[in-house]
Amino acid sequence: MRTMLKVSLEVEAGNEAIQSGRLGEIIGMVSEMIKPEASYFFTEQGRRTALFVFDMKDASQIPPIAEIFFTELKAEVQFTPVMNKEDLQSGLQASAHLHHAAV
Repeated sequence: MRTMLKVSLEVEAGNEAIQSGRLGEIIGMVSEMIKPEASYFFTEQGRRTALFVFDMKDASQIPPIAEIFFTELKAEVQFTPVMNKEDLQSGLQASAHLHHAAV
């Protein structure tokens, strides 16, 4: 399932990770693990934030991904199912077929 992973770093932990070089290592390790189709990095509400869009094969992937950010960066982590344009169009077509069948 296409999933958006949003990670918002605690400021002090982020500062320490940048100074030690660990932030780049963590981002690289997670990127290798999840192989995102897109990655974005920005600030949100004064915190370093990253978005990764990737294909989550199984919910059992959540703990190893989240724990890296929780333990290493004191981060807030959110996983959200998302769709691209083709997914939306396919879902709308399926929804229309269900609606017509129910009428």
